[in-house]
Amino acid sequence: MPEKKKSVVPPLRFPEFRDAGEWEVKAIVDLAEKIAQGGTPSTTNPAYWNGGIPWVTPAEMGNDAAHHYLMTTNRNISKLGLENSSAELLPPNSVIISSRAPIGYVAINKVPMATNQGCKGIIPNNSVYYEFLYFSLINAKRMLNDLGAGAGFKELSSGVLRSFRLPVPQVGEQQKIADCLSSLDEVIDLEAQKLEALKAHKKGLMQQLFPREGETTPSLRFPEFRDAGEWEVKRLGEVCSTFTGGTPSSSRKEYYGGSIPFIRSAEIDQDRTELFLTEEGLKNSSAKLVIKGDILIALYGANSGNGALSKIDGAINQAILCLRSKFNHTFILDYWRLRKNEIVMQYLQGGQGNLSAEIVKSIAFAFPSLPEQQKIADCLSSLDEVINLQTQKLDALKAHKKGLMQQLFPSEVD
Repeated sequence: MPEKKKSVVPPLRFPEFRDAGEWEVKAIVDLAEKIAQGGTPSTTNPAYWNGGIPWVTPAEMGNDAAHHYLMTTNRNISKLGLENSSAELLPPNSVIISSRAPIGYVAINKVPMATNQGCKGIIPNNSVYYEFLYFSLINAKRMLNDLGAGAGFKELSSGVLRSFRLPVPQVGEQQKIADCLSSLDEVIDLEAQKLEALKAHKKGLMQQLFPREGETTPSLRFPEFRDAGEWEVKRLGEVCSTFTGGTPSSSRKEYYGGSIPFIRSAEIDQDRTELFLTEEGLKNSSAKLVIKGDILIALYGANSGNGALSKIDGAINQAILCLRSKFNHTFILDYWRLRKNEIVMQYLQGGQGNLSAEIVKSIAFAFPSLPEQQKIADCLSSLDEVINLQTQKLDALKAHKKGLMQQLFPSEVD
């Protein structure tokens, strides 16, 4: 028997389109007036740059609500630069897709714009609503990425993009779907702005609640501590006990798969870990146990300088320093986070290198009395709770959008 043809309809349709029939599968080339290439004018000719034409690269794009529309770019090119490169001018409401580094970022330009060679611009024809095409390409990101080719880095060729097939309903249904998802993007973007405002508020408050470098009193104190005098400068090694961990031999299977969470530097702020140790693995290595509430500082690699309070009881590896103190742990951690960038610049040459236990122990902070530490910690923890709630709200909206898109678009087209 011949294989039954897959029905090209989404699981969820708006009432007025439930009897509109199947969607038509079309190649992108059939949805476009033109698929434009990008390019980079010579960087040695100043006349090609700082003109009036926005010029976008994949690094300025994304697939979140904040990157839905492009109005401005980090760099502009001139008309002369456009004429003397392979870049092409895209009219407003074109759909720009990154074709490398990475593949599949999508945005809509709201002003005439050019791109570099890492992007391609789809100028939609009358058969497709540009907003619908934008969401369709986001929905197809995984498939597009799988079609990328190349040894050094994957790239989506013009030929592959032109022939890539998308399911498309009639324009009225396209607009209904796009309007629904665009409205949701607006809500997500507003909630993301609220989250960033809360984070900025906390940072500004921390800058007032902790003394500046070289000073021993903050610019803002709670009323009951305004006459409490200067804070006392102490090195972290004076007020904290410290230790690092280790890693059991990876060739000994009996050391892994137990019940002890094994915390690595990228997991210091997580409530679960990828790996678990056995009692035997802990006993036969330099891995050390930490408890919930310990201060953890990442010493090595991309996470160098990151700090967190452990959310779980577990064991740490050699890339993590644990700090314990009679002083308030939240106070110490927030102070560390405020100073982190300065510490990274001073000891890691802007991020290249590793911290050590000795470096961390040598860093000096100014400390008030325990009651004032507690007051500051309580204030910042309360703000953290608000930030966490806003983060959860934003994550829930993003998850809702992802689920909705899975319902509003048909499954993958063969």
